Amino acid sequence: MSFKELLESWRATASAPRTVRTFAVHLPLDEAAQLQALADMFPGRAPEQLITELLGAALKQVAAAMPYVAGKRVISTDEQGDPSYEDVGPTPRFLALTREHRARLEGAGGERAARRAARRPKRAARAAKRTPRKPGSRAAR
Repeated sequence: MSFKELLESWRATASAPRTVRTFAVHLPLDEAAQLQALADMFPGRAPEQLITELLGAALKQVAAAMPYVAGKRVISTDEQGDPSYEDVGPTPRFLALTREHRARLEGAGGERAARRAARRPKRAARAAKRTPRKPGSRAAR
């Protein structure tokens, strides 16, 4: 394998940032069998990786399949001077909700890590304030 092929492979298999939250699903029997067949065919991929990649591809297709519905407001004009109308179909709402949820999910991961980090110094401070136990006291036994 050349370095160029290796770099392309790394680029192609680079993983996107992951959420802290997990999503558990119970697959229908046929889909579970198909997933396991793919995992057997591609042993370098865990079933969870396959699910993530398949779901990502499916969601891109869903977004692309959403219909454009021309609104009344002109948002731009093309090279010939023809008007382009705002999209009042489901796509703008889907994209806005996606951005909102992504920001919340990114914040949840960051907030959780910040809370954990903030607790560490407090625990250390509480431990330092504790008075040493006298030999023979209940706590020392």
